Amino acid sequence: MVAHFGLITVMDRAARKAAPRLRRDFNEVQQLQVSRKGPADFVSMADKRAEQTLYEELKKARPDWGFVMEEGGVIEGDPTKPRWIIDPLDGTTNFLHGIPHFAISIAVEEPRAGKEHGEITQALVYQPLTDESFWAEKGRGTWLQDRRLRVSARRELSEALIATGIPFLGHGDFRQWTSIFASVAPEVAGIRRFGAASLDLAWVAAGRFDAFWESDLKIWDVAAGILLVKEAGGFVSDFRGGDRFHERNEYLVTNDGLATRMHKLVAQGLKAA
Repeated sequence: MVAHFGLITVMDRAARKAAPRLRRDFNEVQQLQVSRKGPADFVSMADKRAEQTLYEELKKARPDWGFVMEEGGVIEGDPTKPRWIIDPLDGTTNFLHGIPHFAISIAVEEPRAGKEHGEITQALVYQPLTDESFWAEKGRGTWLQDRRLRVSARRELSEALIATGIPFLGHGDFRQWTSIFASVAPEVAGIRRFGAASLDLAWVAAGRFDAFWESDLKIWDVAAGILLVKEAGGFVSDFRGGDRFHERNEYLVTNDGLATRMHKLVAQGLKAA
């Protein structure tokens, strides 16, 4: 068994404490699909309950750390200490519709003087239904439970399976996405849209997907997943091939063998948009 450092153990325990209630709520929401009221309010409460459990467990372990949370917003801590970045239920729309593809995402962000975004040093993405715990620590690699992960070795676009997120009501630039899709799709083996960015990134780290692109994401959607990919040997950039992905809110993630060609295809799409 691989020995976790203390923080990964804390994060894993917190996620596993929140998971049973999410599993019960997921089974319940499937039943609510047939009701007149519908499950939207119920799922909102499931999200908040999971976040509260995560907050309490992580706060207990590191009382002076701050938080960035999807539901609870920013809770300030000691500015010289790290902070937690949490998405208690990434894939809420899947959850809402009874689709079994969602995750808990937790990251540790170390402060950097003069920088809006710090450095992510620990990350965990946990899928409650499959009991898959993807985790990474800076300099120690990426793991699925106790198995070391690497991004895929595919080098041919014709063999590559690409993940993306499609713009929807009030989110994203549909014209830009359509143009990038038109550039990428004819060159690759397939494109998938599963609806949970943290898992998309974890699956790139695990070699299930070969690349991923999406824009208009929140920091809690991607903070953990980015470290998973980097520590598994992958690359993360903005759509222009630079490192301003948070600033531009553009995320292009690839293995090393496809990086140059994926950047070229996305650039062609941007130019045509």
